[in-house]
Amino acid sequence: MGKFRAKAVRKHGKGVQICRRCGNRDAVIQKYGLFLCRQCFREVAFTLGFRKYN
Repeated sequence: MGKFRAKAVRKHGKGVQICRRCGNRDAVIQKYGLFLCRQCFREVAFTLGFRKYN
């Protein structure tokens, strides 16, 4: 029988942070404790009180 290795738990790096809304691990915004990926942030930013500047 072959040896099976358990999946390593990431402690630091890009794959540690996950989006709280969709679970995506790519482009997660951590500032202010948001932990949202950029796509989810764009959808809910206005309701959180962020606004666009021209």
